[in-house]
Amino acid sequence: MHRYAYVGTTIAGAEVKGVERAGSRGDAEIALYQRELRNLRVTEKKHLLAYEISGPRIKREHVMHLSRQIGAFLRAGLPILDAVHSIGAESENSSLRRMMHEIEDGLRSGERFSDTLERFPKVFPAYYRGIVRSAELTGELDIALSRLALYLERDLEARRRIKAALIYPTVIAAMSVVTVLVLSIYVLPKFEVFFENLDAELPLPTRILLGFTDFLGQWWWAILAGLAVAALVSWLLLRFHRVKYARDTMVLRLPVIGETIRFMLVERFCRVLASLVSAGVNLPEAMAVATGSMRNRVFVKRLNGVTEQMLEGQGLAAPLARTQLFPGTATQMLRVGEETGTLDHQLEMTAQYYEVELDYKIKKVTALFEPAVIVVMGLIVGFVAVALVSAMYGVFDQVEI
Repeated sequence: MHRYAYVGTTIAGAEVKGVERAGSRGDAEIALYQRELRNLRVTEKKHLLAYEISGPRIKREHVMHLSRQIGAFLRAGLPILDAVHSIGAESENSSLRRMMHEIEDGLRSGERFSDTLERFPKVFPAYYRGIVRSAELTGELDIALSRLALYLERDLEARRRIKAALIYPTVIAAMSVVTVLVLSIYVLPKFEVFFENLDAELPLPTRILLGFTDFLGQWWWAILAGLAVAALVSWLLLRFHRVKYARDTMVLRLPVIGETIRFMLVERFCRVLASLVSAGVNLPEAMAVATGSMRNRVFVKRLNGVTEQMLEGQGLAAPLARTQLFPGTATQMLRVGEETGTLDHQLEMTAQYYEVELDYKIKKVTALFEPAVIVVMGLIVGFVAVALVSAMYGVFDQVEI
């Protein structure tokens, strides 16, 4: 049984408050309604220890699923209020359930669905709220939510591909680091004592390795303090816009990785802009929302310039080409869309094209990253092995002499 706090009015118009115990929020509302209470506002009342300390934990997967579910309910003819209530009642995630209850309360008080989403800017990005707002005006909310669900699904799939590609080299690097640490902490100190007892001269690789491990053993606290200071200084510097802009510029100029990130941003921009334009959002507003979805400040700055040039009557494709951020293929496809009046279709086609190109770029990056990690870790482990083996042979030679 759960506890629900409620506020309502009696038949006589008097306001009453209290707590009702019920199996679900719906059961609590029915029980209160049977007691002739009206204008109800019911919220779940949780024990202090049951609250999530870190705040709402609503993942992008949850947003994708609820978008698809609400869209399906609306296509079936179910009112938006009933759809939200049903999803909130059936959700097993407490944060999602509370959010849907708040959205339901907003809908009951006369707010539009897009207005209730404004309360959760961290869960629903600006482009999501903009598409929903425009879809409500055109009466195509179910279609817009389905498109948003599809976009989120593609975005999640791209993230999964990147994570899956990084698993193997990460495991190799972690195991190599563990191996080196075990050798340095447990094996080498015993060898050092053994070598000292024999009073033997150690080879250069062994002396270098022992000196490095001794340095780590004596100055580990200074190394940790230095890393902490460096992290703090980096965090403070990144609070300045110029530093963030310089960092984003440097990221885009990195070999291979920079081009991959650029393709990722181009694909996101075209996908968001296509969804907005298809939903009936006017192009200047759609550009503002799509620009806001970019996380790279170089893209944001130059796309703001594109919006200004577009308002001056220069179109979209030509200003995008002048940014030198969009590949020629993308600008040519958008120019065709402008000339033929099929900009939304060309934006979607461009996004699909660069989705395939992005997949190829990710595979290329991981194909370069995996052998690089293996070679570096192999050199480190190999150096440790050479240092140990050469020391053993050197000591045996000296003992024989």
